This record gives sequence, structure tokens and C-alpha cells, in this order.
Amino acid sequence: MQQVKTFEEVKERFRTIVFNEHFDLIVAIANGGIIPAAILNQRLNIEIRLLKINFRDAAQTPIYDQPKLIAPIDFKVEGRTVLLVEDRVKTGASLNFAKELLQSAKTIKTFAVNGNADYSLYDEVCFKFPWIL
Repeated sequence: MQQVKTFEEVKERFRTIVFNEHFDLIVAIANGGIIPAAILNQRLNIEIRLLKINFRDAAQTPIYDQPKLIAPIDFKVEGRTVLLVEDRVKTGASLNFAKELLQSAKTIKTFAVNGNADYSLYDEVCFKFPWIL
């Protein structure tokens, strides 16, 4: 059975994480990064945009050989410090692909609720996020 974290547990991690940079823009990898990015937006109060990439299905099984951009990028990152947000990082393929797409940014730092990123709330065995129905 998959472990579940309570929303209060996760919310406390969002509340107390320390960022060493000032960010100009939050970019959420859609769909998984949308809710974490919205929570971060509440704390940081900066512009938020969506990067529509797909790689895995809802069961976290890859549906493509590599991540794919599924909608054009409709925002500018040139010269900006970006916080790139994903819910879970397993292989890093989506984050790495997104960083390539956004390479004109001044700086890109990554954030994951769970997994290996510049900033993460957890780095442990997969668990069900409290916002997943």
C-alpha cells in the first residue's frame, strides 16, 4: 500500500523551506507541478506560468520514450531567475527536458515535492500526495 502524507505535514514543509535565491518566475510542469506551484505562489507572490510537458500517465508509467512538449511556450524567461516546479522526480527526465527548453533564463533552480531537486520537501519512497483524489 502506498504511503500517504497528510496535507498538514506537507503544508508545514512548504511553509518552512528556505530558498537561497529570489525568483522572478515560477514555472510549473503541468500537470503534476500545478498544485505545488500554486502553493509556492501563495508564499512567494510572484508570477506563475505553465510548461506543458507529458511523459508519464496518472499511474506514473512512461507513455513516451522521452518527455514531450505538448503546447507552445507562451511566456519569456530570458534574463529571469526561474523556480521550476514538479511534483515528483523519479528519473529527472522531465526536469532536464524543461531546463533545456528554458535555457535562456538567467538561472533555473528546481523544486520537487518528492525527489532529487535543488529544493525538495521530501526525497523518499513514493507516496501519495494529499491533493490527489
